[in-house]
Amino acid sequence: QVQLSESGGGSVQAGGSLRLSCAASGYTTSVYCMGWFRQAPGKEREGVATIVRGGTTSYADSVKGRFTISLDKSENTLYLQMNNLKPEDTATYYCGAARFTCSRRPADFPYWGQGIQVTVSS
Repeated sequence: QVQLSESGGGSVQAGGSLRLSCAASGYTTSVYCMGWFRQAPGKEREGVATIVRGGTTSYADSVKGRFTISLDKSENTLYLQMNNLKPEDTATYYCGAARFTCSRRPADFPYWGQGIQVTVSS
């Protein structure tokens, strides 16, 4: 099992920045891919960015150039640096981990954090 815990959310005005963190514990050596996902009220959970242990990253078009995902393997901590935030980025953000594949499909991720709120005001 892998346990995930997010931190760093909050409220910010449009154009501002936030940095999310996700601490992983448990059987972390089995993790192949980690990612950030978000879910706005009334919408399905969507993939924001993913990173494999080798460093390859993938981003949703809506966040390219604004968000950066990174992984500190020594600390088993995943980060999401979010710059130039927009009101449409408002959502609950989740950290996910997968053992065998890496995509932005939530169904491919069996391990999840509890989620953290990000609110961007205009």
